[in-house]
Amino acid sequence: QLQASGGGLVQAGGSLRLSCAASGRTFSRYGLGWFRQAPGKEREFAAAITRSGETYNADSAKGRFTISRDNAKQMVYLQMNSLKPEDTAVYYCAVHRSIYYYTADTADEYDLWGQGTLVTVSS
Repeated sequence: QLQASGGGLVQAGGSLRLSCAASGRTFSRYGLGWFRQAPGKEREFAAAITRSGETYNADSAKGRFTISRDNAKQMVYLQMNSLKPEDTAVYYCAVHRSIYYYTADTADEYDLWGQGTLVTVSS
């Protein structure tokens, strides 16, 4: 199971840190991702981190979002800086389905999802 938290209302230019607590799987063996879904839009990739700590960001998030993980605590984080109104969305954490390969930015390759946390950025 995954439990995401840390969302809220923030002004443009502000920061938020999302957290996601995991249980029930050998967390350290899997890649992890953050996806987001804005109202009326498809779910899209935001950031991902491999089990070895290599990170990937969506183009829209580069230079602003940082994903990290703490395997001992079974936590994954998304630090979001310089937030923009277009970052408004429900943010979901997810665990990749396989330990044998990793496709960072494809939602269908993740099989364990948190419930989502709403981020609202006002202009």
